[in-house]
Amino acid sequence: MTPPSPSAISEILDRVLAVEPGRTALIAPSGTLSYEALDASANAAAASLRELGVRPGDRVAASLPNDLDIVVAFHGAMRLGAIWVGVNRALARSEKEDLLSAAAPSIFLAQPADADAHRGRCRVVPVDPGDPGTEWPTALAAFLGARRPPSPDPDHPAGIAFTSGTTGLPKGIVHSQRNLLLPAASLVASRGYDRSLRKGDCLPLTILNLQVLTTLLTTAAGGCCAITDRRDARGVAEWIARDEINVWNGVPAMLHSMVHDPDLDPRLLAGLREVWTGGAECPEDLIVDFGHRFGLSLRQTYGLTEAPTVVTIEPIGRTHVEGSSGVPLPHLHVGVCDDDGRDLPIGESGEIVVRGVEDGPWAGAYTPLVGYWEDHAVARFEGGGLRTGDIGRLDTAGNLFVRDRKKLVIIRGGANVYPAEVERIIERLPGVSASAVIGIPDTRLGQEVVAAVEVVAGSVVHPDQVVQHCRTHLARYKVPTRVVVVKSLPRNAMGKVQRPPLIDLFNPSSHAHRGR
Repeated sequence: MTPPSPSAISEILDRVLAVEPGRTALIAPSGTLSYEALDASANAAAASLRELGVRPGDRVAASLPNDLDIVVAFHGAMRLGAIWVGVNRALARSEKEDLLSAAAPSIFLAQPADADAHRGRCRVVPVDPGDPGTEWPTALAAFLGARRPPSPDPDHPAGIAFTSGTTGLPKGIVHSQRNLLLPAASLVASRGYDRSLRKGDCLPLTILNLQVLTTLLTTAAGGCCAITDRRDARGVAEWIARDEINVWNGVPAMLHSMVHDPDLDPRLLAGLREVWTGGAECPEDLIVDFGHRFGLSLRQTYGLTEAPTVVTIEPIGRTHVEGSSGVPLPHLHVGVCDDDGRDLPIGESGEIVVRGVEDGPWAGAYTPLVGYWEDHAVARFEGGGLRTGDIGRLDTAGNLFVRDRKKLVIIRGGANVYPAEVERIIERLPGVSASAVIGIPDTRLGQEVVAAVEVVAGSVVHPDQVVQHCRTHLARYKVPTRVVVVKSLPRNAMGKVQRPPLIDLFNPSSHAHRGR
């Protein structure tokens, strides 16, 4: 396995451009791009952004569907040395405003409806592939034929991935171009990917990690990337068959829907040779059922925004080890430590810590995240090891077993829901004095978001009010599906809410309101 050669994202297409520029690089709902066309479009996007006032180090925000424009704009921003900020389209308007306020972008690329909603925050450029007369398509057409800018410094900030953090406020993880390229190169080398790779993704490319696992991974292999915005099981299966996808990344909720759709023809997945799953623990029963239905072994992964993306994955050709999330990628060392940072023996549980390997061909290749985006600047990450906050153990074969994700994070259908963020919204509702949001097991989604709400004495708050309030201010996947109103939440001597006792409020015999 050989470490990567490109150090800047603008150089990742060059190997194929030199030998077969007409090879297909990208298949999307509105068309396809060859490597040559993607290169030319990326140059045009860089020139367009520069004409729109973007300079190296400026933020370029985008809230776009999985189509040609989001990939082209990403490559253009990288060539210009700008900092990419993906804004999930599923977020509520106020949530998008919070991210735009934190990122302070020079440009916000958005669909027309979003463009109208956010014009007061920053310069908004409407993107509508169906209307070539709008600003972004016009700019790209005007600069088609532009030359590629010089490669930017690969260690400068290149992307910000916002999470809500444990406080419920936007927390920006900053990565360099070198950070973003390394997982793709490591996956290509360790899994033997080549030009035959046709990787498909239906998860939103507004997630920075998904840019790594789509365009960067496939171009590093010299293969083809296929993207779609379909989210329904049958539609995704038909897309996999139509675009001849052979590697696909699916969250447990989607896999569950596929297994339990009696009308889904298993032959639609016959071309797949690998199916990855991550973002939430995949139940062993689902792994078995998926294998029986489709004849495919699911490859469990463990990853982090801070890594970025995949840290461990089950190897090709190896039998699934129950409960395992696979072994580390070759550029990473994964250890387990106690609260004082001391390494624990094999088999003992502790906090998962990620570092770069110190020996072999990948020694020195890994650089940690650049830092955190705070007050419109980068606060540099200090220290070599990334303490994940997740609890796990290792076996003698190097398999990682993740026992618990970050203590309070709810993982619903592959999406992170941070309780503090939902609680902040609930507690804005008149009459609510406090709330506690927790996750309870769900056979399809992995976890269900539920809430216990404490009201001010003398006030009346109905669960329906809570659900409707959350629907107004939060993305749909964050809205509690069950709400119970209580006189008081259980607290310890320090006044901290005790969450474990709340689980009993949501057992099948309880009268918790369902807000589906």
